Amino acid sequence: MKRRTVFWVSGIVIVVGAAGAAGLVMRGRPKGTPVQTAKVDRIDLQAKVTANGKIQAQKKVDISATIPGQITQLCVREGDEVRKGQLLLQIDATNPRASARSSDFSMQALLKDLDSARSGLEQAGLDARRAEENFSAGILPAADRDRARTALATAEAAHVAAERRVDQARAVLEGAQDTLAKTTVRSPMDGIVTAKRVEEGEVAVIGVQSSPGTVLLQISDMSVVEAEMEVDETSIPSVALGQEAVVRIDAYPNRSFRGIVTEVGSSPILATTAGTEAIKFKTKIRLEDPPKGIKPGLSVQADILTGFRPQAVAVPIQALVLREIERKPGEAPPRGAPRDEEGVYVVENGKVRFQPLETGLSGELSIEVLEGLEGGETIVTGPFRALRSLKPGDAVRDERPGEGGPPAA
Repeated sequence: MKRRTVFWVSGIVIVVGAAGAAGLVMRGRPKGTPVQTAKVDRIDLQAKVTANGKIQAQKKVDISATIPGQITQLCVREGDEVRKGQLLLQIDATNPRASARSSDFSMQALLKDLDSARSGLEQAGLDARRAEENFSAGILPAADRDRARTALATAEAAHVAAERRVDQARAVLEGAQDTLAKTTVRSPMDGIVTAKRVEEGEVAVIGVQSSPGTVLLQISDMSVVEAEMEVDETSIPSVALGQEAVVRIDAYPNRSFRGIVTEVGSSPILATTAGTEAIKFKTKIRLEDPPKGIKPGLSVQADILTGFRPQAVAVPIQALVLREIERKPGEAPPRGAPRDEEGVYVVENGKVRFQPLETGLSGELSIEVLEGLEGGETIVTGPFRALRSLKPGDAVRDERPGEGGPPAA
């Protein structure tokens, strides 16, 4: 009995001692949720939209075959500078030249027929006038006068028919000459040969109903260069014509180029990446100072500067909290009213209160505050798990990584 009593007393002493030690440890630690805080400040806020794309010439021409035939002469190489009207290539002209000559000979023969018809008309006109005079003098019967009139009408019809045949032959000749001219392909503008997709001896094929023809060459005017970007659907509403952009070209590291937005697409582009679909819009940026020798197809990234606020009251984006609007018990939200509100947790006397905000321009890391803060307030910026669990009135303590506190999430 005495030994059992001693064991019970010893156990009670140990438990009481452990509880006392735990109490001392708890009293030695500060109370409240560990958080990270920051002062609300005024900064110059720059909003931008970042997108990827490719370099291209603002003006480029794909030269396709307008007639089929073998390429008998190719006068340029990829990268060559060309002038407007310069010979690029020659397509076999044997058949088109023969067709043009045949049409020309046919028209020459028809012109002779027209001369004959014109002479016959003149003669019929003279005979008709003479018959009228003799009939008026009473020396020619009416039947002979009527035959002269009929001969004149027949000659007029023959002359008109001969003129129409000549017109038809002239049109055929013009078509044959046009086909012959198209065997010689010349540059439509000054520029650079940026693509050569055929070789001498190959056959050029023209397009048919739903099949495009052979693209022989591509001529690009690289004096005006633009970047064709794909902007995400969530960012396209803030992009507008005339906005400035900072363009970075992979082929020119550690350099940036100034650009201007010249086109904002209205038709969506459906892009599929890793099995997910994304909606993007084509946006073109003209480079103001392109580097010499720039080539189409180079990869670029661009920051489109969509807005600027000097000395704006701003908070870090990660400090924003979205929570359900508090209402009285049983109170239903008005029709069309938002169910959630956006704001931050403001620290006052070691506790937090929720402050709704009206936000404006979004920068890369911060967002403008239009209403709700004046600047100088202390707000909770993290970690995320703390922001997610905080409630108004909770006690907090500022513990940052490297300052003796627990690591931030």
